[in-house]
Amino acid sequence: MIQTWVALPEKDEELIPSFNNYKPDVLPIFTDTGVWMRLIAGNAFGLKSSVKTHSPLFYLHVILDKGIPFGLPKEHSERAIYVVKGSVEVADKSYAVGQMLVFNKGVDPTIIANEPTTLMLLGGEPLGERFIWWNFVSSRRERIDQAKSDWKEGRIILPPSDNHEFVPLPEDKSRPAGPPPELLS
Repeated sequence: MIQTWVALPEKDEELIPSFNNYKPDVLPIFTDTGVWMRLIAGNAFGLKSSVKTHSPLFYLHVILDKGIPFGLPKEHSERAIYVVKGSVEVADKSYAVGQMLVFNKGVDPTIIANEPTTLMLLGGEPLGERFIWWNFVSSRRERIDQAKSDWKEGRIILPPSDNHEFVPLPEDKSRPAGPPPELLS
């Protein structure tokens, strides 16, 4: 299983949390010789998912037979592949399980499966700068600090089916903003 978190546009960052469950049979599937793919969210390759999103994106589960060439959707400027099972070759270099390849806008690679391979393809449009610390993501550093405080003080409500164990906030080993101390005069 792969859990994926998607950043929200700044205008939607403070929405009330929600959860929607989509059954596999409502997600579009495409098949071709040696290719099976399911669009989990967004739009790609002419398919559109009914999964609610807040920004233009795509998230695909792809299974390729050995030797099958495959390309990335061109609809989005930020794109990546994550190798779940098997291995692929891109630009004469092999990539294996657990590796993620990120492609710049305008780069349209040919992905070739070296063996039966499962990939997750994902991407979308830039949302602007984001700050990440542990399980917290925001466009504002001060919001991350508030979330840390809220977590420590128990002000973040845990899901009803996953509230039996409290995971303490990890030690913050991040450096303060600004130049490293050795560069200060």
